[in-house]
Amino acid sequence: MKEKFKDFIERHQEIWKFIKFTFTGASTSILQVLVNMFCLYVVFKSLNGVAVENSFLLWLNVGDQLDAVYSYFISAVIGYAAAFIMNRKMTFQADSNPILSMVLYILMVIFTILVTTWMFPFLRGLFADAGYENAWLDLLLNIIVMTIPTVWTYPLQRFVIHRKKKQPADSEKK
Repeated sequence: MKEKFKDFIERHQEIWKFIKFTFTGASTSILQVLVNMFCLYVVFKSLNGVAVENSFLLWLNVGDQLDAVYSYFISAVIGYAAAFIMNRKMTFQADSNPILSMVLYILMVIFTILVTTWMFPFLRGLFADAGYENAWLDLLLNIIVMTIPTVWTYPLQRFVIHRKKKQPADSEKK
């Protein structure tokens, strides 16, 4: 069984990287959800229903979801920081310039956090306007909003951010 597993990994390296990326994403997503829910229901509970007064956030149309904006932003930063470390070390085993990788990752994360920080309170507000508000819905929205960025985060991390230096061909090694 162990040999079959090793053989699978050897023959399907890209699939194996995506599996590890998914595992890392799930692990750090659990961390992100826990931080988000803690911030939402404990740290920023007093901001529930407080209107947004920032012109940029008003432009994003997040209405009275200031608690959700702060909670999601903080949890996203923590989750993405953990994901960077895990993906660089375990998933892609990158050996490219770590400073360049970090700068590129930060740019990707800024874009992703802006999109998801808007998306979570926007969707939460839509459901609240329809009369649906509860922790289970918040959990479901967290999962949905965190899954969508996989469309751009995997290819960027795999092929741009966490590159491996080109390995010499077997014939060149000898």
